[in-house]
Amino acid sequence: MRTLPTALAEHLDGDATTMCHCWRVTRRDGVVLGFTEHDHDLSFGGTDFWAASGFQAADSEAASGLSVEAGEVTGGFSNAAISEADVVAGRYDGARVEVFQVNWQAPDQRILLRVQEIGDVVRAGGAFRAELRRLTHRLDQVQGRIYGRRCDAVLGERRCTVDLNNPAYRGSGAVVAVLGQVRLRVSGIDAAVAGFYRYGVLRFAGGANAGHACDIEDHRKGADGVTVSLWLPPLPLTVGDTFTVTAGCDKSFGTCGKKFANALNFQGFPHMPGTDFAFGYADGDAVHDGRALYE
Repeated sequence: MRTLPTALAEHLDGDATTMCHCWRVTRRDGVVLGFTEHDHDLSFGGTDFWAASGFQAADSEAASGLSVEAGEVTGGFSNAAISEADVVAGRYDGARVEVFQVNWQAPDQRILLRVQEIGDVVRAGGAFRAELRRLTHRLDQVQGRIYGRRCDAVLGERRCTVDLNNPAYRGSGAVVAVLGQVRLRVSGIDAAVAGFYRYGVLRFAGGANAGHACDIEDHRKGADGVTVSLWLPPLPLTVGDTFTVTAGCDKSFGTCGKKFANALNFQGFPHMPGTDFAFGYADGDAVHDGRALYE
């Protein structure tokens, strides 16, 4: 049961109230920002809460127990509050959000309603919509390892051992044409076979996205040149923006051995039978001779 401060309880018992919501956002890089839906800036607890952000909360329901309900906030981009570049760069992913209900006439009269984390962030024009997840969502995250046929290591990490600084797995180039928000025609990586950079990482070295890394969805070669598709749109691109790319891995045993010569360090279980085999039965058309099953 939540106990209200005496002064706040008396205010809420009155005929008219002057309440608003405030959000304190603590990013993973340590930056602390404050926002409020009130039409004037507020300050308490050592944090300034800006009204210029245009923050507004959607309706949400609180539940008891360990349920993973979520709410959301919306707002507009501004240089003084949240910039589109910071959102694109992922600086708000997983940020801690403290939600307060505050008497704007007397900010000392307040209560912490809940603590959440920022989940998915959607951009649309000059505005954003951020999902606020209850901390119990962490209980759904995988702890330890899961037995599976595909590798669960990140390419280039300690368990993988592949050296992504090897020139054989890297390339650089420039944007030749912008074919859409996530599709680019590029130069500089023509020597790589189609698909070599699929599931890899493209990091911009110049332009509005300098320093920003994007995951690659596809890498194709055709008569009109080399095209790269990204999973998420970066900031607007211009012809001539430079970048570097690293090879991608689809986590299969075959790719690990053939593409990276790294089969000994494969972090999956390629010989594990699939469900179709485990639930199958012997018949005259199938071969069950003990051979290894792998992709």
